[in-house]
Amino acid sequence: MALIDNAVYVKGRRAANPTTLDETYEVMKAHQGFAWIGMYRPSPDEVRSVAAEFSLHHLSVEDALKGHQRAKLERFDDILFVVLRPARYLDQEERVEFGELHVFVGPDFVATIRHAESPDLAQVRERMEKTPELLALGPEAVLYAILDQIVDEYGPVVAGLENDIDEIEDQLFDGDQAVARRIYDLSREVIEFQRATQPLVGMLESLQKGFTTYNVPAELSHYLRDVLDHTLRVVERGDAFRQLLDNALTVHSTLVTQRQNEETRRLSETSLVQSEEVKKISSWAAILFAPTLVGTIYGMNFTHMPELTWVFGYPFALALMLAMGVGLYGVFKKNGWL
Repeated sequence: MALIDNAVYVKGRRAANPTTLDETYEVMKAHQGFAWIGMYRPSPDEVRSVAAEFSLHHLSVEDALKGHQRAKLERFDDILFVVLRPARYLDQEERVEFGELHVFVGPDFVATIRHAESPDLAQVRERMEKTPELLALGPEAVLYAILDQIVDEYGPVVAGLENDIDEIEDQLFDGDQAVARRIYDLSREVIEFQRATQPLVGMLESLQKGFTTYNVPAELSHYLRDVLDHTLRVVERGDAFRQLLDNALTVHSTLVTQRQNEETRRLSETSLVQSEEVKKISSWAAILFAPTLVGTIYGMNFTHMPELTWVFGYPFALALMLAMGVGLYGVFKKNGWL
């Protein structure tokens, strides 16, 4: 059922529990109270029924039907249209889930259209019914309570994001290859969190100014100021998270560059060592090649080789081998190859 909870309140107390929207409209007029209609993913016909009964502006109705709206506050005559982006932290998946809540507030009604599990509006209603003196301040008091609940639910989200960032800092210096992907994913969540929370500051300030214009009890303005203070702290934490993640990404890039430089240096050192070894091997190969060449020439045993019958041929060949080997050794030694 799209209609989750539906009640008519008179002087801060629940006076009736209508089961249909049509019944709600009739009871509200009969009791001269205000209706609080809570819907969860309603059909277009149900939204249009509320719109027709309370003369909601067609632009706000269109936004409510389409969904996927940014957080905002709009006033159409004496009716407020508020879009909120609640959030909750999923511990098992280590991620933030964002919802969307549309709130219509008029002189004698509050209609909420929820598109996600968060926020827990049943908890808001229970809290308000336990404080009838606050609920007696009218539909604007319900709006305050909803805003307060959403900002309170941002607390666990802030704690979860902070814990994730702490884990990322540990991963950075452990050389975890998956840390870059996690930084990007977490940055996207923080940006989405900022989009949900930052507009609330301006919205709450506008509400306070509007309360004066539309003769809303001053007590509600004090309550809203408290919500605004909490919101500012949440926004500051979101900004700090964004900065930390930007720094983490910079540090990660620096560490990756350092590791690449160290690897390049090691490869260069290895290449230099190998080059030196190749020089030594080549030098000794050349030195050994010289006597081999001489021996090969004189080992061909051709008939017409004068040196074969020469008395000093053998000593000369040995001396030539030695001279060539020593000469090459001296050259290579001087050039640093040996």
